[in-house]
Amino acid sequence: MKKPTLKAPKLKAPGLSAVAGGSRTGQSLLAGVAVLGLVFGIAELRAPAGPAAAAGRRTTAQVERSALVCPPPMQGVTGSTSLTLFSPEGGTGSTGTGLLADTTPDNVIAAQNPAQPAAAGASAAPSGPAPAPAGQPSGSPGAAAVPVVDARISLAKPGVPVTGPAANTDTAPGSFAVATGNLAPGFTATQVTTSEQSGPSLSGADCIPSGTSFWFSGASTAANRVDYVTLVNADSLPAVVDLRMYGDKGQIDNELATGIAIAPGKYETMSLSSLTKGPVDNLALHVVTRSGRIGAGVHAVDTGKGTDWLEPSADPSPSVVIPGIPEDVTTAHLVVATDSADDADLKVQLSGKNGWFTPAGHETVHVKAGMTAALDFQFTEQTREGASAIRLTPSSEGHPTPIVAGLRVDRENKGKTESAWLAGGNPIGARASVADNRAGQTKLILTAVDSDAKVKVSSSAGAAGGTPASKDVDVPAGTTVTVDGIDPADANGPYALTLRTVSGGPVLATRQLSAVTKDVPTFTTQQFRDDHATVEVPHVVGDPGVVLTGR
Repeated sequence: MKKPTLKAPKLKAPGLSAVAGGSRTGQSLLAGVAVLGLVFGIAELRAPAGPAAAAGRRTTAQVERSALVCPPPMQGVTGSTSLTLFSPEGGTGSTGTGLLADTTPDNVIAAQNPAQPAAAGASAAPSGPAPAPAGQPSGSPGAAAVPVVDARISLAKPGVPVTGPAANTDTAPGSFAVATGNLAPGFTATQVTTSEQSGPSLSGADCIPSGTSFWFSGASTAANRVDYVTLVNADSLPAVVDLRMYGDKGQIDNELATGIAIAPGKYETMSLSSLTKGPVDNLALHVVTRSGRIGAGVHAVDTGKGTDWLEPSADPSPSVVIPGIPEDVTTAHLVVATDSADDADLKVQLSGKNGWFTPAGHETVHVKAGMTAALDFQFTEQTREGASAIRLTPSSEGHPTPIVAGLRVDRENKGKTESAWLAGGNPIGARASVADNRAGQTKLILTAVDSDAKVKVSSSAGAAGGTPASKDVDVPAGTTVTVDGIDPADANGPYALTLRTVSGGPVLATRQLSAVTKDVPTFTTQQFRDDHATVEVPHVVGDPGVVLTGR
């Protein structure tokens, strides 16, 4: 919310010479009263609007600008990538703009916001000019020309997604998306790549706010893997990045992984195998900036298994829940890491039809300090209980060690497999959306962690037509529910899914997008993340104490 800019008034001493009995002391006192009156007048311009403000409480306000970063497509020469934007209905205020553009120096300069950047994770800035859509001038008549963002996709209104292609080259840059006004609350962008580079595959990623710290668990530089880390600077300031890697023998040091400079509008793609000095399986990667902010991603190719983006993990925590295990999963590979100075002893649970249960033979996992540990799971028709989630909690409540975790899940069809990488997640909160869903290819997976929950599921119209739909879904505590019948009627083009927590919870959710290509069960899974459509705003209350001193 933009705060009014107040210029300090020019204070002119009142003419007091005509005041009867106006001694020098009395005149000084009256002048002071006049000055205080002016100060109090300024305070009233920002007076609290109600009792809550008067009490000094914080209130919430709608975000006015949202900014996201998407990784380079990593599609190779045989793939194609689509990018989809969406803002749910309900935003108030001025009619906003929404766009997605390639991350280039010119575009970043044109879109930069001179206001103070939002806090990491909030993806909102309180003020500043909105970038103009491609082809439209910005600024007032007679003013200096303002650079215009060369937009690839433009979003005109809330409630209906728009979609378009990424640059169709094997060296395409990352992209960034910006929304303002009534399009900013809940703004989301999703990237999906179809590729034949190492067999048919789907790779998906939700675009995320720029940040200073990202965790990925489940990377690898083993002989069967080709993993890349991507770093995109969509901010107007330079960034310096360190890559901290952890394996089953501890932290891996390499000078090439420290002090990586990324200029505004630039990106870096680095092979992890060039940084580990030999094959290392079960890697955890912490991307952290020394200065500036970036968007980070890890793309994995597992020869004979599949291709996808690793989802960024929730920040280290003593307890982690990984949602989104498909109902037809055949194998899964869990990688847990800690950068703590203490070991982590963890209980392992799966969500089932009747709540959380302990899988036989995989009751616990021990993670040494500063290292990773792994577990393998086999699933059959007899042992599967439908879609599921994994929960890791401290074996001893008195020894909570922060961890991160990732899970590779495999689906099989006629001897051919495809993989996706899941990660420890956060609850959907009040509202969360995923922009790119497709009729007949989408499954929604919901897990209630601690208590029964009710979730409202809303499907938008498709980008080129369709009828929106919504339904309430009950999720019993400790269970995972696959939601059917969520496609909008007559959907044409990708549609958006929006979830709202009605009661209970917390709830974690994922969207699984699937297609069978040449007998390969290609799929990709993305988490729903709280859209942080509102921010807390402190109130400034007029206080005469700020201009009075005591002895």
